[in-house]
Amino acid sequence: MEEDIKGIQDYIQILKRYKNKMLVTFIIIFLLAIVVAVKLPAIYKSTATILIEQQEIPQDLVRSTVTSYADQRIQVISQRVMSTANLKAVIEKFNLFSDKNKSQGSAVMLAEMREAIKLEMVSADVIDPQSGRATQATIAFNLSFTSKSAKSAQQVANELVSLYLNENLKRRTEAATETTDFLQVEAKKLAERITEVETELADFKEANAASLPELQQLNMQLMDRAEQQLIEVDRQTNSLKERKLYLNAELAQINPSSATYSATGERIFGAETRLKALQAEYVALAAKYAKTHPDIIKIKREISALEKEVGGVDKSEIQAQLQNKKAELALLSQRYSVNHPDVKKLKHSIRSLETELNKATVYKPVIAKKANNPAYVQLQTQLQAVNAELRAMKSSKQRLLAKLEKYEAGLLKAPQVERKYKNLMRDYDNATVKYREVKAKQMEAEMAQSMEKNRKGERFTLIEPPLFPEEPFKPNRKAIVFLGFVLALGAAFGLALLKASLESGIYGARQLTAITGAPPLMIIPYIENEEDLLKIKKSRYRIIYSLLACITIATILVHLLIMPLDVLWYVVLRKLGLDTL
Repeated sequence: MEEDIKGIQDYIQILKRYKNKMLVTFIIIFLLAIVVAVKLPAIYKSTATILIEQQEIPQDLVRSTVTSYADQRIQVISQRVMSTANLKAVIEKFNLFSDKNKSQGSAVMLAEMREAIKLEMVSADVIDPQSGRATQATIAFNLSFTSKSAKSAQQVANELVSLYLNENLKRRTEAATETTDFLQVEAKKLAERITEVETELADFKEANAASLPELQQLNMQLMDRAEQQLIEVDRQTNSLKERKLYLNAELAQINPSSATYSATGERIFGAETRLKALQAEYVALAAKYAKTHPDIIKIKREISALEKEVGGVDKSEIQAQLQNKKAELALLSQRYSVNHPDVKKLKHSIRSLETELNKATVYKPVIAKKANNPAYVQLQTQLQAVNAELRAMKSSKQRLLAKLEKYEAGLLKAPQVERKYKNLMRDYDNATVKYREVKAKQMEAEMAQSMEKNRKGERFTLIEPPLFPEEPFKPNRKAIVFLGFVLALGAAFGLALLKASLESGIYGARQLTAITGAPPLMIIPYIENEEDLLKIKKSRYRIIYSLLACITIATILVHLLIMPLDVLWYVVLRKLGLDTL
């Protein structure tokens, strides 16, 4: 039949025909919506806004040790704050859950607690100072807690704010302290390493003092100086040796004793002088006479007596005479034959000297006589001075040779010493540079730690404390009532249209004309009887009662959802200007 209904009058007739059923459906659904809106428990929400303030001291002066992004730090803090221990402490402190919920176990309570806590970031468009591009930065965050009790919502929100602020301060202080402690330990290790390298370097320098690279040029200069000094010592030594030979020659020609004269004015010779003279005379006589000659025997007797007095024969004198005789023999042999008398005479003298030389003992004076000849004493003093200088020159030469040997050994070891020395210096320089870097970072960390303790760094500031919620956060009772009203209307109209589409009766002349193809000759209206009138009267009463019920319900809803009726009354009077009456 629905395809036969084409005009709006047909719809109006359907509404009139099913108005009672529509009204009942509307009232039932609308009342259910009102009951749901009223019966749902109120959920209160208390929200706090925490601002992330930058550090007061410029970062160019003091750099913070906490370098992570704000939202990352907030998430870390959230995980620490919403730990099981903290949430259980908050639940027990404010007795958030009833005994019924507590009986379900701590896992359920913790899950409901975490679900009731909401964290929302507040971002703003900022310019990145490094790249110069616009970006989003977290400048604050909202922390809220929902509960069936408005007081509990505010109290728990306050507690959560305190936990967040304290945890942030604690984490920043701990991070600064840990950084400072770590750098202190590293600085101490590096200081100990520097001390070790310094000790190694000092020991190495002490062991290789002559081969150090910085002393190489000095060692070469000292070596050149030592060589020059050695040359000078050799020159002076040679000069002193020549001087010594000269003085010895002079001493050999001077008698250590001064000349002695007799009462008649004749010079009296000493035993050594007489011995030398007799030895010379013996050589001359031995060349002329035989050994048994009285003169030779006399001279031998005198020589023996003088030898006992002097203490022996001076071999040097005999050797000198022997050398002279041999030299004369060589000259004569070139001029004369071996049978020449002079040659025979020299040969006889040489044999006699050789015999005397073999028989002679070492010259040892029995009594050392003190020289009293001034010339001899002066030469002897000069000779002693020359000998002392020669000994000094010998000692100086030995010292110079030792120095040269030391310098040469140092220069030979210099390449190996330099390689080891450079390695030690490289270790020392690296350790020193690293120590300075760590020490500078330690000072920065200590300043950052002091800044965090004095709360001059980046911090959380509560700019909107959690307020006591005057109205519930949810449910939205107005929206529920409105949706119930719309749903009730839709259900009423839907029911009417559904009933009309399912019925097979004919209502009105248009339907009859559509079926028969011809309009009816006469339309007889519906004649109401007493029963119909009674139904109409009852229907009107139901309408009045329904209207009164709707007005009462609407008044209750206004009182509960919008504002109390007494307040509404004063608002209306003020709007009408009757509040001054």
